[in-house]
Amino acid sequence: MSSDPSETGDPSDLSDPTAVALPDALERVVETTPLVAAVTNKVTIAEVAQVIDNWGGLPVMSEDDREIDEFVAAAQAVLLNVGTVTEPQEVTMVDAADAAAELDVPVVLDPVGVGATGTRDRVAAALADRDVAVINGNYGEITALTGADAEVRGVESVGEYDDIAATAVACAQQYETVVVASGETDVVATETAAYEVAAGTPEMGNVVGTGCTLGGTLATFLGALPPERAALAGTAAFGLAGEAAAAGGFGDIHGPASFQTAFRDAVAGLAAREPTASDRITRVLATDDDR
Repeated sequence: MSSDPSETGDPSDLSDPTAVALPDALERVVETTPLVAAVTNKVTIAEVAQVIDNWGGLPVMSEDDREIDEFVAAAQAVLLNVGTVTEPQEVTMVDAADAAAELDVPVVLDPVGVGATGTRDRVAAALADRDVAVINGNYGEITALTGADAEVRGVESVGEYDDIAATAVACAQQYETVVVASGETDVVATETAAYEVAAGTPEMGNVVGTGCTLGGTLATFLGALPPERAALAGTAAFGLAGEAAAAGGFGDIHGPASFQTAFRDAVAGLAAREPTASDRITRVLATDDDR
């Protein structure tokens, strides 16, 4: 349990979103052992499955439309990642989103590469318009999803995004969801407020699929916690695991490959360190409705 008195003991308590009781949230995930049904991209499917498992969840990966309804019905959370979307996969994602809405299973949408092609824009917007609990994307993807100009090269965000907190809130309002905008400093936004999560390390940017594994992390936490709390706790835990790996706490780091291995071990071993997150989360924007 949390040893920091500034953190609330109930990980689902939303009275103070900045007081995330991270050890309690991690324990809730392990106790729940959420099944995460993932329709995700082929580049990082193994890494996403691994991170779900390492946090204490149960991953099931499928893009077969014949079985997706059954997997969604058994799941505590659904992950939809459009990173390598094909026409059959688009059908499966739409059906998964519709089944999740009917069964009240929360969904994480990762609109990878939105802003880069018209196909990704159309698919991501169609999914976001459904009942999605959390949208996870980099600064450029979140900006593009609102319809604003964004610089996206391939699936990477480039350019300057000085107003990302306001943009993330606008995205949350547009799609009535919680938004995680990942970048140099991650931002978690609701329809009324935005929070900076100061956790992470530059080494995380040198590994392909970091954003996808963040999506898997958020889906795992979402299977055990309410959306806002899952987004804050999941984002903080992900960044803190990266810091622990980069610091050498899970093996020597020689480059991206050794960092990736250490990061996996850090995810699996983070709970034992009883990490705190309340000092990493700061509210940076509030609408009139949240004041």
